[in-house]
Amino acid sequence: MASAVMSLRRAAAAAVACVLALGAAAQLTPTFYDGSCPSLQSIVRSGMAAAVQQEPRMGASILRLFFHDCFVQGCDASVLLDDSPALTGEKNAGPNANSLRGYEVIDSIKSQVEAACPGVVSCADILALAARDGVNLVSELLSGPTWAVPLGRRDTRTASQAAANSNLPSPSSSAAALVSAFASKGLDSRDLVALSGAHTVGSARCASFRSRVYNDSNINAGFAAKRRQICQPQAGATDGNLAPLDALSPVRFDNGYFRNVVSQFGLLHSDQELFGGGQVDGVTAQYARNGAAFTRDFVTAMIKMGNISPLTGSSGEIRANCRKPN
Repeated sequence: MASAVMSLRRAAAAAVACVLALGAAAQLTPTFYDGSCPSLQSIVRSGMAAAVQQEPRMGASILRLFFHDCFVQGCDASVLLDDSPALTGEKNAGPNANSLRGYEVIDSIKSQVEAACPGVVSCADILALAARDGVNLVSELLSGPTWAVPLGRRDTRTASQAAANSNLPSPSSSAAALVSAFASKGLDSRDLVALSGAHTVGSARCASFRSRVYNDSNINAGFAAKRRQICQPQAGATDGNLAPLDALSPVRFDNGYFRNVVSQFGLLHSDQELFGGGQVDGVTAQYARNGAAFTRDFVTAMIKMGNISPLTGSSGEIRANCRKPN
């Protein structure tokens, strides 16, 4: 087990070095708050540790929250803004309503950060750090990867429900649609597959996988039958029932998700699209064979995603409350 942990750490370190060498995170730096808020990382880590201990699923939820933030306007904490008479937020967009969760975890961490370093740290950076720590803390027995998070983002004063409805991939997306959606954010097909590997932890609602287990043909018959037991064919009472995205190792951040997909155990239609005769099949198969390659590329992709259109310098603001502009 110790050798496995060291392998994960070496892969993550190599990925960070590669991204920094390419200049992908040139606007941001992991040392941004070293002088202005030296306790930031320990506060976020402690807050996430408490949240994951209380509910193990929360690590995956915060990771998903970060993804949904970055794919709409960039990584600017727009997803955290509540609706108000002056602003329509993104929380009630189709892909987010009754689905995204963990807002209160970010609120709690933000209040602790404000107590230590008032007016210094953005909600966008807190979310980026919390997502990293969620990945590392979520695994049972073996810790997930970790990396140095480039920091220096500022918070937007705006949100876009329309962009949330149009920019976020759906569980029914085809491989071509996924490749296109990620390319529009500067992420290539390897980034797409690596980031999809986040589904090695977390759960999905029946409403998201109903069509897959009742209508798709490229699904293991026994697996589909088992999932139908908790998901009725008609919308309604069972919509909120949960199933693990990774049936093989649902509480471990590993490459089990990809081994599921190559065996037609993908829970979502979009999961199985990663191994269905398309252009990303080779990457999916590689990750199913090689967990270290997945870990390395996941870290690289997370850093690249975290650098999507950040507000820096004098742009945006440092919110006092993550749910509303100052």
